[in-house]
Amino acid sequence: MLQIINNLPQHVVGIYASGEVTRNDMETILIPKIQELKNRQGEINYLLVLGTGVENFTLAAWWDDLKLGLTNFTNWHRIAVVTYQKGVEWFTDLFRFMIPGKSRGFSPDQLEEAKAWVSGEEI
Repeated sequence: MLQIINNLPQHVVGIYASGEVTRNDMETILIPKIQELKNRQGEINYLLVLGTGVENFTLAAWWDDLKLGLTNFTNWHRIAVVTYQKGVEWFTDLFRFMIPGKSRGFSPDQLEEAKAWVSGEEI
């Protein structure tokens, strides 16, 4: 399930993932919010807080995530992923070499730092 994280600056989309994440979650929550932000300001600042393991994303959700990433390839400005899975945090750090924008992984105890970083407020 995906839920919108409120109380973030208007130039940031924040999503909390828990339990199973499906194509319906992607199509009704994540994709519309990302497109709305892109249409409003041209660049995308995205905070993803993983309260579930990546293995709980369905194949269709992964496919939609891949399409979203490629469709908006040049619009990603900052991507912050908060996760307890060290492999995902590590991959997010490496992902910055594959996109024009910046990406960074954070552990759950760094949530406030992740919010500040994705908002452009370096700590």
